[in-house]
Amino acid sequence: MRKVTYGVGCSLDGFIARSDETVDWLLWSKDVERISSAFWRTLDTVLMGRRTYEVAVAAGTRSYPGVRSLVFSRTLRPEDFPEVEIHAGDAVEHVEQLKNSAGRGVAVMGGGRLASSLLNKGLIDEIGVNVHPILLGSGIPFLSGLRREIALELKHTESLSHGCIYLLYAVR
Repeated sequence: MRKVTYGVGCSLDGFIARSDETVDWLLWSKDVERISSAFWRTLDTVLMGRRTYEVAVAAGTRSYPGVRSLVFSRTLRPEDFPEVEIHAGDAVEHVEQLKNSAGRGVAVMGGGRLASSLLNKGLIDEIGVNVHPILLGSGIPFLSGLRREIALELKHTESLSHGCIYLLYAVR
């Protein structure tokens, strides 16, 4: 069974983007680069919702080389985005099949709604969070639509540059 990890940067008050979907407050560092590089070596698939993908495209990232990039959207047209797979069907059902197939790790990038739907069905195994020292006050929440309590076990914590803290939890 493949490991599915929700990876995200968030503000101390629990937002992954401002209300206008900007993320210019996220801080990049050599620490983050090291953690990200090690994580990417464990993957062969990246999952995103439409909104997360549109933010990535606006930032100049249309796909992730060397891994399968899958975007869940009922509105994007596959012919407009040939560098990724657009899946218009049920994300939970598709991830359930993906998790039970052969392969390496699967990353859920950003997207609190997508992550919540997968957590509700028990499909996420780990949550990796880079907490940034900023209070946004409002924005797009870290998780949106969680319908049940989910116990976590802290696996790793690390102080990073710029006052950020990396936390890795296993879903119990």
